[in-house]
Amino acid sequence: MRLLFLGDVVGRPGRSAIAAHLPRLKAEWRIDFVVVNGENATSGAGLTAAHADALFAAGADCVTLGDHAFDQREMLSHIEREPRILRPLNIAPRAPGQGARVFETRQGHRVLVAQVLGRVFMRQPYDDPFSSLQEVLARHVLGGGVQAAVIDIHAEATSEKMALGHWCDGRASLAVGTHTHVPTADTMLLAGGTAYQTDAGMCGVYEGVIGMDRTEPMRRFVTGLPGGRFTPAAGEAALCGVFVETDDATGRARAVAPVRLGGRLIQSGPE
Repeated sequence: MRLLFLGDVVGRPGRSAIAAHLPRLKAEWRIDFVVVNGENATSGAGLTAAHADALFAAGADCVTLGDHAFDQREMLSHIEREPRILRPLNIAPRAPGQGARVFETRQGHRVLVAQVLGRVFMRQPYDDPFSSLQEVLARHVLGGGVQAAVIDIHAEATSEKMALGHWCDGRASLAVGTHTHVPTADTMLLAGGTAYQTDAGMCGVYEGVIGMDRTEPMRRFVTGLPGGRFTPAAGEAALCGVFVETDDATGRARAVAPVRLGGRLIQSGPE
């Protein structure tokens, strides 16, 4: 199976990059299943129903959220009607929506997608991501009940993402970090057959500061004072993520490559 994971979509430029590139990539790379992190797709904070629909129309099969899952209040109800949108597993137990789901591809393959929030340097006291994932991975065994599994690790600390990635090794096809918006250079196959990258990067404008217009972040760093709102940067957005090819029998990854298209980033993708 051929999987594509795309990192945090930031504002209109990120959505435009998805619309411009994803349909072509799905066809050219013969992608079977696409996961897109969309938690910053609406003005850089949360996701509306209309913008979620646009991501699905462009070719996403599943959209994950994150710590900004419900910044757009309409998502509190929309996520109950749209099972293709996932919020983190380890937020409040009574939160609307699901943190994990098994999807079926057109070819009849079953793909588990789950998301957890890290706890290190995050502003809220989320539940333990390891135990939250344990229950899901035990219920959906890779190579048994599911033919592929994608884990979105939405976290701040590199060390915590790496620990979760190694903990998932052999039980997921891909464990990939989101949230920090900068693609890391550690794309690899772990010993147990799980593809890993500490952060997938973002679908957004890299000439800003993690996708936002650089004026306000720079002013805050220089003065130490809060001020205006962050707004998504204007310009050409890059599309960033991870491509994985799996073994259909075991669900384990046999090839992985970073994906970086557009903007001023060095271009990369599967051969």
